[in-house]
Amino acid sequence: MRHRIAGRKLGRTTAHREMLLRNLVTSLFQYEKIVTTEAKAKELRKLADKIITLAKRGDLHARRQAAEVVMDETVLKKLFDAIGTRYKDRNGGYTRMTKLEYRMGDGAPLAAIELAGVGVDAAPAAKPASRRGRREDKGKVPKTRQAKPLTASPPAAESAIGP
Repeated sequence: MRHRIAGRKLGRTTAHREMLLRNLVTSLFQYEKIVTTEAKAKELRKLADKIITLAKRGDLHARRQAAEVVMDETVLKKLFDAIGTRYKDRNGGYTRMTKLEYRMGDGAPLAAIELAGVGVDAAPAAKPASRRGRREDKGKVPKTRQAKPLTASPPAAESAIGP
């Protein structure tokens, strides 16, 4: 039983897991939306919310604490200049996780994690692809496989070699 044990190990050593989460949080702040597995997204959510709270504080100590986690200086600047000010009046809930389809290779459940309130709420979400890559239009035959109409064959050319 896992009583009073917080966090997921994600099948990695401690150092590998910490670097994985640092890379994921840097990518999240850089692109503002990433797709990963559900378990990684749930762990990433915790870390990203803590870093955004530091960015909201905006002082030098908070910047240095965030610099220990965020891997890129330009992303750190974007975090404190744009993202921190965007959530100044919001108390938590900075990220949104949306469950997606299953990954083709190993069947792992995928999830998209994005920064909430980015302005993407106005556009409807695209319908995810079918689970095993099946075609939506089962009754239709692709153009490459359609039967060609029968036509008369062109007249045979006479051979260059005579009788």
